Amino acid sequence: MKYRSELFIGGQWVGGTSTVPVRDPALDETIAEVAVAGEDECAQAVDAASSALGPWAARAPRERAEILRRAFELMTAEAGQIAELIVRENGKVLADARAEVTYAAEFFRWFAEEAVRVQGDYRLAPGGDKRIIVTHQPVGVSLLITPWNFPAAMATRKIGPALAAGCSVVLKPATETPLTALAIADVLWRAGVPDGVVNVVVAAPTAQRVREMLHDPRVTNLSFTGSTEVGRVLLHEAADQVVRTSMELGGNAPFLVLAGADVTAAVQGAMVAKLRNGGAACTAANRFYVHRSVAKEFTSALANAMAGLKVGPGLDPSSEIGSLVSTAERGKVAELVERATGAGARPVSGGSVPAGAGAFYPPTVLADVAPDADILDVEIFGPVAPIVTFDDEEEAVARANGTPFGLISYVYSGDLRRGLQVADRLESGMVAVNRGVLSDPAAPFGGYKQSGLGREGGFDGIHEFLETKYIAADV
Repeated sequence: MKYRSELFIGGQWVGGTSTVPVRDPALDETIAEVAVAGEDECAQAVDAASSALGPWAARAPRERAEILRRAFELMTAEAGQIAELIVRENGKVLADARAEVTYAAEFFRWFAEEAVRVQGDYRLAPGGDKRIIVTHQPVGVSLLITPWNFPAAMATRKIGPALAAGCSVVLKPATETPLTALAIADVLWRAGVPDGVVNVVVAAPTAQRVREMLHDPRVTNLSFTGSTEVGRVLLHEAADQVVRTSMELGGNAPFLVLAGADVTAAVQGAMVAKLRNGGAACTAANRFYVHRSVAKEFTSALANAMAGLKVGPGLDPSSEIGSLVSTAERGKVAELVERATGAGARPVSGGSVPAGAGAFYPPTVLADVAPDADILDVEIFGPVAPIVTFDDEEEAVARANGTPFGLISYVYSGDLRRGLQVADRLESGMVAVNRGVLSDPAAPFGGYKQSGLGREGGFDGIHEFLETKYIAADV
């Protein structure tokens, strides 16, 4: 498969100051050398985005919508190729990659529809002295920073609303997975996006290049998906120029199985919530709180289901769990498990690094996990399910909320009303009740507390790229 490996600036594919290798983590081999942007190339990307902003913002919403719709159609037609690309640089299995491409393309279709439906307001002021007119305008040049775990979906979830709103963008994808972002840039170019509206740079050193772009007064908006630690740094950097920010940060999702829950359904949901993308998802179930009355049955069934999955290279159609994105990332997961078992947790399935090449780690279930275990405080980002038993529902809710993060929670209950009552008490921006997955381009995605600022997707997503303007006019 051929890859785009140059920078995409001003509608042109250009070289950089150097190259960085992109590796297949399952085969432990280099698959491409991608151009790296230095200070000049990043400045050129901002130049191009700034020059393109005015004409693009002036385009009729319907014209912007039609280009996004064509991008959706191209991406859908080429889904197989893009999915293979994701597998090669990310390590996930082909089924997960195909699902990601479908999800990613849908953001282009959804925001093609939203581009023509941005609502305003026109009314008489209560005092009767004027008309209140509220309209919306593009926020401007937007810097988009995306992670490696969903290289297609995280890019389109930002590019789609930005372009629909009339903004131009500079996308900086993760160094581990830049090929997918460059492929999406090619799709957008072929769909008719004008030169300079979309620019993609793989920048190094990353922190310095991002800092320079955030301090360019022409960059007025930042949309970031990544860790809370990096998010804090970027908020500090954005403050100097008062750059508007939206951030989807870390998660630590609790998965609650209440007394009386359908254990079979809960296990099926847990398999999706935990193992989508091999566990490398901010929405992945990270902590399992299971009522003592069903804990033994749930733990045994989940361990059997996870142990039965085939681990192997993502392009092997029989593989059900692929590799982690790197051996370094695999090492972090292994260390968390080792510390947990050292503190008394019991592996019911998996629990050790397999022999051989590739960044693989087996699906692992840990029982007898203490409520204060370290593994419950961090985002695992791998196929590991630590289980804590509880007796009191209020205790479970308190433990679920006992974290600075609040992105997503899961609740399984045999009584829907009770499940919804628990969902109301959970401090997270999203709650899945009797479901193992909830992400949808038509729904607002985002969290409470240190899991982020703003929302992506849904009706809210386009407003992260719009400024509200109030005009007062004489009656």
